[in-house]
Amino acid sequence: MAFKLKAVKSLLILSAGVLSLGSCMKYLESGWESYKGDEKSTSYAAFDQINLSNIQNLDKDWTFQMHDLEEGDEPVSSQANPIIIEGILYANSGKQTVYAINAETGKELWSFKALEEGMPSAASRGVSYWAEGEDKRILYSAGNSLIAINAKTGKIITSFGKEGRVNLNEGVRDDPEKISVTLTTPGRIFKDLIIIGSRLPDFYGSPPGYIRAYNCKTGKLVWTFHTIPHPGEPGYETWPPDAYKYAGGANCWAGMSIDMQRGMVFLALGSPTFDYYGADRKGENLFGNCVLALDASTGQYKWHFQAVHHDIWDYDLPAPPTLVTLKKDGKTIDAVTQTTKHGFVFVLDRETGESLYPIEERKVPVSNLPGEEAWPTQPFPLAPKAFVKQFMTEDDLNHFSDEDHKAILEKFRSVRYEGLFTPPDLKGTLSLPATRGGANWGGSAYDPQTNYLYIRGNNLPEIQTIVDADKFFTARNNSVYELGRVKYAEHCGACHGTDLKGVPPTFPSLVDLKSRKPEKEVLEKIRMGGGQMSGFKGIITEAEERAIMAYLYEKKDQGIEVPQETHSTVSGTRYANVTAYRTWSDPSGNPAMKGPYNTLSALNLLTGEYEWQIPIGNDEKLQIDGAENTGLLARSGPMVTSGGLVFISGAADKKIWAFDKLTGQLVWERELPAANNANVCSYSIKGKQYIALSVGGTKENPSGSIMTFALQK
Repeated sequence: MAFKLKAVKSLLILSAGVLSLGSCMKYLESGWESYKGDEKSTSYAAFDQINLSNIQNLDKDWTFQMHDLEEGDEPVSSQANPIIIEGILYANSGKQTVYAINAETGKELWSFKALEEGMPSAASRGVSYWAEGEDKRILYSAGNSLIAINAKTGKIITSFGKEGRVNLNEGVRDDPEKISVTLTTPGRIFKDLIIIGSRLPDFYGSPPGYIRAYNCKTGKLVWTFHTIPHPGEPGYETWPPDAYKYAGGANCWAGMSIDMQRGMVFLALGSPTFDYYGADRKGENLFGNCVLALDASTGQYKWHFQAVHHDIWDYDLPAPPTLVTLKKDGKTIDAVTQTTKHGFVFVLDRETGESLYPIEERKVPVSNLPGEEAWPTQPFPLAPKAFVKQFMTEDDLNHFSDEDHKAILEKFRSVRYEGLFTPPDLKGTLSLPATRGGANWGGSAYDPQTNYLYIRGNNLPEIQTIVDADKFFTARNNSVYELGRVKYAEHCGACHGTDLKGVPPTFPSLVDLKSRKPEKEVLEKIRMGGGQMSGFKGIITEAEERAIMAYLYEKKDQGIEVPQETHSTVSGTRYANVTAYRTWSDPSGNPAMKGPYNTLSALNLLTGEYEWQIPIGNDEKLQIDGAENTGLLARSGPMVTSGGLVFISGAADKKIWAFDKLTGQLVWERELPAANNANVCSYSIKGKQYIALSVGGTKENPSGSIMTFALQK
């Protein structure tokens, strides 16, 4: 799919708007006060000091080097979107240490290290801020804890929860000693509440993804919403009668937004588990894959919109809903926009959840897997159109060599493929968009000046390889090492590969792990999760943990300790996708499908039409002479400013870019010291505008950094 660049018909109108707004904003001292800029998740910066006329004078200002790790340690990635409050920048590192930094000078004010030495760190996208008078707090999650820190001193607030911490494992149905509940996206503050979702494993046996609200002063649990409904609750009839006792997932890992005036919180929910097989959860499965609206004070249900019924494709809603206000047909409409993994943008009325554009429920292919009942229809919006490819033919296959092309052509013809929503199948299934396709956690940016919504999209097909898990993951002998091999293949191989090589930097290599990492640290990461990985505590037994460790650390002489048990007590035979999260490639490692592989689109929400779309990022090895950039896989999202600019970064080519927000023309770029995997933000101190972002670690500084850019005279 490609959109032609439209004429810049509104340039004069925008320029006038920028000048008018600039006169009001020129001396405003303001920050980026919450994740994605504001409680509405707009990623909009109302500053115009940096603009199209002077963007070439934008360059590095101060850089803060984090110091969680020592030189020589493995570099970490960072997904944190810093927040700026009263001249102080707060950000958490890839190792989940929180830093308070003077936002004007880059000088460290304090740091707080939440994790004990050797404890694994998980992907974390930022912190939340709450204040009442002089009581000012940073609230964030590390490990299984929600923690309160004094924003002025960096000291833990012991009156919150138990000695400053709330155990997130408690209160979600399952035994807190046997599960691991973490956060990736920071909670949202509403009055004295912090509302949180959760990050959970995606495999059989996952706990449910309850939504919870805690008192910011005491840490006391105030309300809980069951995303897998209990008897008598809305949506209960969309599951088997006892599903609330065993089903998992339907969690809000991507984030949420709040309408402060209405007192409503809007959540983006993920799929129920297991992601690719739902014989034990027949039905639509509310509130999986829903935009869910709740009363922020009480957790009471308001409305929902389900983007995918009975998800068997891992089509989580991957980003916070963005709250926008539109003037359409002479009316002012408060709306909710939701980008999806499968490439749609749903635009919903904020009061009712009804779509502002027509939606059709269309028939989709049926499942052939035993016991599975795919939902017969799925919602297709008539507008806006998809922002990524949703269908491919043989003509879309790459041809880097005759041999490679022949291999992928044979694969294309051998697997099941009937377009969007082709169900997982034992013969193999082509999925497009796939688990990393469409939008991701970086979300969209909304510009109130133009009513444009800016969206990053991935075009990355995958081949699903569905197996009977109980037959496929069968040990060949009774050694602990062999049990570890099959348990590794079952739970870890899809991401890290059966060859242990992974897909760095997203899924690190585990080759020669015994010479690089102590066993205790790796075992804790298996239990608690880390980076992109969810914890497996409660999903696998202690004996299976020991077996995986024996495999990873090449201990081949241990005897079997416990009988192997692999069957689910609920659904009988289990099916698994052993090639999830891997882009379909030819035998030489080149993408099977033609690019672009990543794009940035400008959607006009008033018309439902795209004003422009461009590729983002470039792989010179794949680029044909004279052709446009290839685009590169990336998950972070855009930021838009009143100065006429869209900023974005996050691809493997280590760049940050600025584009003209009306035309998509590249107007500025700089190279970063490492790959960036976080959203850009902007703030102003004493009339000086800054662009800031978290950058991943390097060999010299594995902890990573916070970098800022400003106009240089």
